[in-house]
Formats: sequence, C-alpha cells, structure tokens
Amino acid sequence: MQDRFHTPLTADNAALLLVDHQIGLFTGVRDITVSELRHNVTSLAKAALRLKLPVIVTTTAADSMWGPLIPELQAVLPQELKVIDRSSVNAWQDDRVRDAVEATGRSKLVIAGVSLEVCAAFPAISATAAGYDAYVAVDACGTFSQTKRETGLLRLQQAGVILSDYATLAVEILADNAHPIAGEVYGDLDMPFATLVGQLTAAYGR
Repeated sequence: MQDRFHTPLTADNAALLLVDHQIGLFTGVRDITVSELRHNVTSLAKAALRLKLPVIVTTTAADSMWGPLIPELQAVLPQELKVIDRSSVNAWQDDRVRDAVEATGRSKLVIAGVSLEVCAAFPAISATAAGYDAYVAVDACGTFSQTKRETGLLRLQQAGVILSDYATLAVEILADNAHPIAGEVYGDLDMPFATLVGQLTAAYGR
C-alpha cells in the first residue's frame, strides 16, 4: 500500500503553483543569491511546461507594493497564462487560486514562492489540510533572513509538507531517461553538474 510519501509525482497527477516571484520581493531575498533563485524558478517552470503540467501563477499587489513577476519567469510562461493577482497573504484563501488548482484535477501540488515561510508555506500547509499532497521546491523559494528560512522549513515539516529541490521534483516526474523529451527536460533544468557531464561526453566523443 502506497501513501503520499511513496506515491511518485507523475505528469498525470502533479501541478505547479508559483507564488509571488515578484521584482519587489526579490530585492529582499537574503538566503539564496538572486541569480540562483531566478535561475531555479525559471528552470522549474520551463521543465513543468515541457512535461505538460498545469501551471498556476500568482502575484500580490503587482500594480503597487511588490511589482510584476521577474521578467525571466514571465518570458518562459505561455502568453495566454493569466497571472492571478490577489490581496490575501495566503494564496490558498483566494477563491480563484483554489478553483484553478481544483480545475487541474491533480492530487499533487508542487509549490514555490517568495517568501518561503509565507508565500510558499501558507498555501502548502493549507493545501495539505485540504487533502492535497503538497511539495515545496525549496531552492525555487527565497526569503529575507536565515532565521526565516530555518523556521519556515521547520513549520513545513511539522505540517507534513514534502520538501525537495526544483530539479529532483522535475526528474521524478520525468521518471525515465529514455523518454523522448528527457534531453529537453534536462536542458530546461540546466543543472550545472549535468552541463559538465555533457561537456565530458563531448570531449571524449561518447
């Protein structure tokens, strides 16, 4: 018998929720470099779209307090994707967000947000309480101090949210390196060590 910790993520059971990767919030991020965070969330979005996962994107006060999505993320999202701008601190408390998640028909929800302990944690905890299997891609999240990062991770674990990193979650969904799109997914993920492996392979002609 499998439980939510052992039932794998698949392209059929997972959706991606990106919460508040906005320019204004990025200016305060201190637990990860801005360039790394930008790379990771953009790579996660690209891989999710390649794997044909439903993607839901939200902002808070985009026209005033926190500004628009970072342009790198906006550039990889489909033009027709409507970003949900809201006022609630917890994205899950916005009916449009919950309805969008429910409309996917997926039981597993991969979440990333800025900040980690609020924008990612609050909807992840709420989704878990609502019966979803929530996963947080920790390295596609950022926050404003090391204390916030540590306490946010503790609270997520206490609530039973599954913690991982952006690339591992995508590779779990890919599942098979013989899949026709495997190379493209790894390209989307743009993992530095994988680039080095490719360079070694090219150097030795294998």
